[in-house]
Amino acid sequence: MSQYVSRLSSTFMAPRIRFPGGHRKPRRIAMLSVHTSPLHQPGTGDAGGMNVYIVELAKRLAAINIEVEIFTRATAGGLPPVVELDPGVLVRHVDAGPYEGLAKEELPGQLCAFTHGVMQAWAGHRPGHYDLVHSHYWLSGHVGWLAAERWGVPLVHAMHTMAKVKNAALADGDVAEPASRVIGETQIVNAADRLIANTAEEADELVRFYEADPAKVAVVHPGVNLDRFRPADGRAAARARLGVPQNAFVPLFAGRIQPLKAPDIVLRAVAQLLVREPSLRARMYVPIVGGPSGSGLARPEGLQKLAARLGIADIVHFHPPVGQELLADWFRAASTLVMPSYSESFGLVAIEAQAAGTPVIAAAVGGLPVAVRDGRTGILVDGHDPSDYAAALHRLLLDPGLVTRMGAEAARHAEHFGWDTAAAATADVYTAAMCERRRRVRSQHV
Repeated sequence: MSQYVSRLSSTFMAPRIRFPGGHRKPRRIAMLSVHTSPLHQPGTGDAGGMNVYIVELAKRLAAINIEVEIFTRATAGGLPPVVELDPGVLVRHVDAGPYEGLAKEELPGQLCAFTHGVMQAWAGHRPGHYDLVHSHYWLSGHVGWLAAERWGVPLVHAMHTMAKVKNAALADGDVAEPASRVIGETQIVNAADRLIANTAEEADELVRFYEADPAKVAVVHPGVNLDRFRPADGRAAARARLGVPQNAFVPLFAGRIQPLKAPDIVLRAVAQLLVREPSLRARMYVPIVGGPSGSGLARPEGLQKLAARLGIADIVHFHPPVGQELLADWFRAASTLVMPSYSESFGLVAIEAQAAGTPVIAAAVGGLPVAVRDGRTGILVDGHDPSDYAAALHRLLLDPGLVTRMGAEAARHAEHFGWDTAAAATADVYTAAMCERRRRVRSQHV
């Protein structure tokens, strides 16, 4: 591991990154999100933390005078070609393939059409319209690679998830990522001028699994909207608004319902807890907030059937994905958020819940050990044995004061993850990539 990545890993939030050379930050960037639109509701289909990441980052970049144009695939007829998401942030819908019925796994076949749409938009501008390309996820990376080469600008890429990492920790019933994705990711890692990793562990995985040049990897933690996700008027008021019993113990699952996120472990842990102490049933209220996604679409009713088989259907309450304001209320209402994921590049939901003053029980995987401070803002669990999650729930049940103390510490912890800090650090990565490209071009002409 390079000294560069190791130095970043020792910090709580990656420091402002400094590189020698010029200091002009970009005026306008092309941001690419092929397979999921920033306008889609997180928790539905393939929309999740990456959608929140792109929206919040784009808004904060615009606030520091970096205009952002987000290219995404049109998924419905009649969509306007361009939508203003916020001042300085445009969303451009690109026609590429059928609007409906196209699975994410089929999207590689539409990358040529998507690239054509991006190039058509670029052709309508004067040369130099975009200073840089920032692509998200490997599908966007391939479009970004071609666009950056054609425009003569740097490519900055964020993986968000990696095939080799996911395949190393598959959940039961999940499907391995194909070799074509692994090859595609390897090509992008080699082509990018800079790679943004959410955590030092992800930076290490880029080097270890994909042989990334450590000098190209920058660690920038995602942020949280601290104006939206905050303790506000407290747990009692949130429960009153949501119709949740005031005296209930509420372990919340919030996210896409798919094997990777392991919502089944939440149900199994609750069932084991009630077998051990049946008297707790009267106090349990288990909300599952989110919709089927990915491989979970194969059996969209699977979690409901599992709750029935476990004999806890009466205390499990399923809710469709909700907007950010209502999601913040669910976090406030919860006794704890439970995240038993098999893989998380960061775990944005964990930071959002903590910002709302709620402790988190999470698997010690990916970026979750950065997001959650074990024993202080929540409990990290090694592995995915439901009995271990039942034990963590029982610990919080036995000591209501612990929920309060951890919740207060969680809110303070989350304050370090504001989006303004993330946007400033990302802008530094952009500036470094532009400086290096200018130096490279100058050296070629000497």
